[in-house]
Amino acid sequence: MTTQEQIQRRRTFAIISHPDAGKTTLTEKFLLYGGAIQSAGTVKGKASDRHATSDWMDLEKQRGISITSSVMQFEYEGFCINILDTPGHQDFSEDTYRTLMAADSAVMVIDAAKGIEPQTRKLFRVCAMRGIPIFTFINKLDREARDPFDLIDELEKEFGIGTYPMNWPIGCGRDFKGVYDREKRRILAFDEFHAGRRKIESIDVELSDTEKLDELIGERARAELCEQVELLDAASFDFDMEKVRTGKLSPVFFGSALNNFGVEAFLEQFLKMTSAPLSHKAGEREISPFDTHFSAFVFKIQANMNKMHRDRIAFLRICSGKFERGDEYYHMRQGKSIKLAQPQQLMAQEREIIDEAYAGDIIGVFDPGIFSIGDTVCDASDKVQFEGIPTFAPEHFAEVEQIDSMKRKQFQKGMEQIAEEGAIQIFFLPDAGYERVIVGVVGMLQYEVLEHRMKTEYGVTYRQRPLRYQLIRYVEDGSPDPKTLRLSRDTMWIKDVKGNDLLIFESEFDIRWALENNKELKLREFNK
Repeated sequence: MTTQEQIQRRRTFAIISHPDAGKTTLTEKFLLYGGAIQSAGTVKGKASDRHATSDWMDLEKQRGISITSSVMQFEYEGFCINILDTPGHQDFSEDTYRTLMAADSAVMVIDAAKGIEPQTRKLFRVCAMRGIPIFTFINKLDREARDPFDLIDELEKEFGIGTYPMNWPIGCGRDFKGVYDREKRRILAFDEFHAGRRKIESIDVELSDTEKLDELIGERARAELCEQVELLDAASFDFDMEKVRTGKLSPVFFGSALNNFGVEAFLEQFLKMTSAPLSHKAGEREISPFDTHFSAFVFKIQANMNKMHRDRIAFLRICSGKFERGDEYYHMRQGKSIKLAQPQQLMAQEREIIDEAYAGDIIGVFDPGIFSIGDTVCDASDKVQFEGIPTFAPEHFAEVEQIDSMKRKQFQKGMEQIAEEGAIQIFFLPDAGYERVIVGVVGMLQYEVLEHRMKTEYGVTYRQRPLRYQLIRYVEDGSPDPKTLRLSRDTMWIKDVKGNDLLIFESEFDIRWALENNKELKLREFNK
């Protein structure tokens, strides 16, 4: 198979949702159909259960939520699929945002009873900003659900895009009979006991064949279905593949991930509609995935994925060309050639050394401490620099102080490595070193993750004191020495791991006070 053919069959997508909408369950079913796992796990936090493949952290298994993004690659019907399973909880939204930068399309999972929830809105905006295709899976039809027309209407109004239901539910909850495939004009009958143990056979039937429909789903359900499909055909958007691929029209599927109903049909149609790897911007250039020169960027760093080796993995999204093990590539930020050590194909925590990979693939490489989020790696003969990945400004701050002075090195190493992953940010009090550090996070649950990981991965416990600061600004070059600044009691001077000076404030008033009383002070927000 040629390099172009290999790239053409890649499909790289993220699965996004609000917590508990069924995102990780849907991921498990995809893996099941692809033969990547033998039985699907659960995201519930029970010690006796087999846990979801993508939830590999101990804390994820205990809490029953996804805390960090996972990457899983498998083959299905000629396609090479790279799934990026993202955290749904808003406290881990920064990890999800970075992961979406590595995806070519997104599957948005919505709870049929709850509809669009706050985190779904935020994640959709990120997808819309990138203009990537968005496919919607409305889940949990085997439970009581909202009217499907209301759900479709909400999608269109909230997100300002068109929708095209690919199938239509026949009832819900106890009265759920299955779905009607609009394109193929056939019924997929629901059987809650099959649970994915066998392929569901569809039944071809015309809506005009009342006798056969009555036998399949009952007279009442048939009458309701015919009326709804007629309304749908008259009022819904026309299907337009170009609008799908530019994120302006979302194909909508109904089903039940837990019962494995409608998942296989969704996967098959999704793979036909979603595109091969997309181009990426590098300054004024548009880098095609079919460019013969290798290029990639780092979108995630994860320490201690393997408890036995305590290693650190940098996740790279390959944007163009072919990666070959043993070749030297150019690290743009460091300005030197490197070899990408121990290149790996990933299945959540499980890894396998590979010799080659192609545009669209996500690979993990051993990181001895040289990579940062957003780094570009490319061929030295054709240097490119991809646009950086923004960092979210922390919204919560706490002072952390080590307890056991004998574990100072472990404390420092843990704080440094976790900070380099990007989601939890570490700051220092000037001249205090690592005795006391300031931890900034986007969501409060990150504090629980930090405490758990420091204890289990580095053997360190610490004291933590919440701080009232809520806003953070960089001190720009040309400003007075921070030591000489007049600051209110509600303002603190700190430094980041790169030595930059920053100020944290309790309110907007404190920012104005600092600027008014220090005329030459210049402040800059994150990512500006």
